[in-house]
Amino acid sequence: MKTLVITSHPYPDQSRVIKALQDAAVTLPEVTLRNLESLYGQNLGGFDLAAEQKAYEAAERIVFLFPIHWFNLTPMLKAYLNEVWTYGWAFGPQGQALQGKSMQVVVSTGATAHTFSHQGLVQSTIEEVLTPMKATALYVGMNYLPPLVFHEVVGASPQQVEGFQQQLTEMLVA
Repeated sequence: MKTLVITSHPYPDQSRVIKALQDAAVTLPEVTLRNLESLYGQNLGGFDLAAEQKAYEAAERIVFLFPIHWFNLTPMLKAYLNEVWTYGWAFGPQGQALQGKSMQVVVSTGATAHTFSHQGLVQSTIEEVLTPMKATALYVGMNYLPPLVFHEVVGASPQQVEGFQQQLTEMLVA
């Protein structure tokens, strides 16, 4: 399946797990990866709209890869969606560029899985935290796939990171 991976990390120099996941993704056939910070630095308004929208044309599945940042998207990814997913392209009259494609979210968290439960500190599941992504996908006519979540990444051992890479690889080739 042709897959476009859009990745973002607010502190790319500190990104150990997201970087390792990107490294695994780019080795796979039919996967195209676009790292927003590598392409645009920290410029939240400098997106090449034509290039970004063109990147979606051949993709059947769109994967957003990012760390949960204050229980939300990264600032760059939010700005990207605001700017690139335009009225008339992604939604609205004749805006059907994403219709029928699948969206999958892959996230990392520094917290435990328990933190992202109704009994945990945030009293919300990761699925609930990601509700805006699900709503966005459905709004533009996409199929929303279950998220892939990696918890406790801050202290992850090299073996755990390799396990994360393997899980992502299995998901991307399925």
